[in-house]
Amino acid sequence: MIRRRRLLVALLALAVPITLALTGCSGGDSSSGGSSPTQVLAGAKKQLDETKGVNLKLSTKKLPKGVDGVLEAAGIGTHQPGFDGSLKVLVNNVTVDVPVVAVDGKVYAKLPFTNSFAELNPSDYGAPDPAGLMNPHTGLSSWLTSTKDVKEGGKSRFGDQVLTTYTGTIPGSAVAETIPSADGGADFAATYHIDGDGKLVDAEVTGPFYRSGDVAYTIALSGYGTEKVVTKP
Repeated sequence: MIRRRRLLVALLALAVPITLALTGCSGGDSSSGGSSPTQVLAGAKKQLDETKGVNLKLSTKKLPKGVDGVLEAAGIGTHQPGFDGSLKVLVNNVTVDVPVVAVDGKVYAKLPFTNSFAELNPSDYGAPDPAGLMNPHTGLSSWLTSTKDVKEGGKSRFGDQVLTTYTGTIPGSAVAETIPSADGGADFAATYHIDGDGKLVDAEVTGPFYRSGDVAYTIALSGYGTEKVVTKP
């Protein structure tokens, strides 16, 4: 009996430090790896800047009344820079879907009732050059490191991924570098979702993109590492 008690005491003595060690490990945040929220966003920017290409979708459910602008932009963005996809724009209360190719600083679109691509000025449709969305200095990734007052939020599940939420405020000057129609003097509310590998999966950004009431855009990213050479159509 005495031997059994001594054995039990010995096992408990071993169990206590092991339990404390496990408790200490479980308290950490595996998604951030101990990094601060601003460091996590900087890391997400780095991954987006270094990928060869990515599937990109920018969308909103509605625009302010009387505003011409982008309802959706979807396609492959590369660091040529280039973009191959489509735009859905609202012009004079009419929704228009157009295939778009942007490369070498020019934007080409196949407009309705035409059979070929023609060069156009995207600002005529309230849209930016879609290839510019991938610019490391003035594109979407620049919003990550321009965000102020970044705070880490909760976690959510997206398919088999566990995402961590980060919130903050993007200065309008940074947003206007990417989307010229945005109000450079305003602040834009941002919510980011970062996966376990530190990649940006999506972002929700709300503010005066067209200086006429707030617009909420969702930006979804997938297929990091996609390879594509965008050529003039």
